[in-house]
Amino acid sequence: MKTIEERLDILEGKMREESFRRNTGLGNEVGYYVFDYEPQQELVVRKRILSLYQTNTSLKYGYQLIVYDLYELILKLLKEEDVLEDLMSLEEEESTEYVFSAISDTLQFDEQGSLIVHYILEHTPEESVVFLTGIGKCFPILRAHKVLNNLHQVMDHCPVVLFYPGKYNGNSLNIFNEMKEDNYYRAFPLVER
Repeated sequence: MKTIEERLDILEGKMREESFRRNTGLGNEVGYYVFDYEPQQELVVRKRILSLYQTNTSLKYGYQLIVYDLYELILKLLKEEDVLEDLMSLEEEESTEYVFSAISDTLQFDEQGSLIVHYILEHTPEESVVFLTGIGKCFPILRAHKVLNNLHQVMDHCPVVLFYPGKYNGNSLNIFNEMKEDNYYRAFPLVER
């Protein structure tokens, strides 16, 4: 069994491979990947992602690393929609579940017009590698399979890596190693444990 550091080293090496960045060698499948890890390793993973992000990958390796923290993106979009303050006061009056539903409706999580997907599409240049982080911070408001399903339908110009605190076996997602999400088959496990 590999350590988290060894697995992150392998990830870093894969990102430098031209075939990875060009989405080749996958039977013409779009390059969507899940890098799963033990939830206790969250801070190690965050630190490595920050280190990779601060590297000038465009100059050194010919691609731009784009990192989207989904939790931070949700907050940004709710502020732009001018509903964040209303949602905070609404939580005092209604249930948390009601607020979660209102967030989902506002950001259109279940639709192809998802504001998250639209934002990612607009802000992701060609010649890039996309990291999606923060899915654990979003749970249960946003589920990993929803983001991947919606994004997979419209973005195919660069590889996308979802960092997932839990287990992914190529068929199902199990967040925090405790709660099974819906099955998801379109992403490849990126680095074996």
